[in-house]
Amino acid sequence: MSFVNKPGKTSAWRKMVIRHQVSDIFSYGKIVTTFTKAKETQKHVDRIVTLAKSGSLAAIRAIDAIILPTKKDTKQTLTKKILEIGKKYNKRQGGYTRVLRLQTRKGDRTTEAIIELV
Repeated sequence: MSFVNKPGKTSAWRKMVIRHQVSDIFSYGKIVTTFTKAKETQKHVDRIVTLAKSGSLAAIRAIDAIILPTKKDTKQTLTKKILEIGKKYNKRQGGYTRVLRLQTRKGDRTTEAIIELV
């Protein structure tokens, strides 16, 4: 993963990028980002959906600890959305997201991707 070990990027920066992307996926349904960031974000989104499937108080608190408010939704509305998504995927065993490759960016030749909920 090229964005993981860049000089000048701390683990706190990487964690915050992932948290923002996870929140945006649940808020907007899909986002466009680099391919490596999308693959890393996919792991966290799938984990949150798995937590939402149980719907327990501990799962809700774990979800609240990860997600952040977005321009579209507050933290409370995002939590409600995630719990509804968990009910939707209740019979599914995994694979809640899809990563589709796009073209490369002109500026830095990085492969872009769309990550979306299935």
